[in-house]
Amino acid sequence: MAEKITKVACPTCGKEVEWRPENAFRPFCSQRCKLIDLGAWGNEAYKVPAEHDELQQDAQQQDRNT
Repeated sequence: MAEKITKVACPTCGKEVEWRPENAFRPFCSQRCKLIDLGAWGNEAYKVPAEHDELQQDAQQQDRNT
C-alpha cells in the first residue's frame, strides 16, 4: 500500500509542500520562506490578540518583580 502524503500550502508563498519528516522547513517550502516569516514576527507584522486586562496584569506583575 502506498503511503499517503499530506500536502499543505507554504504560509509565505502559497507553494504546495509535502508534509514529511524529511522536509526540514515544513510547513514552509524553503529556508527563505521560513526566514521571511520569522522576520515578519520580529517586525511585529503578526500579533497575538490579548485582552486589555491581561496586558495590565502582566505589566503589574513585572513591576512587582523588579
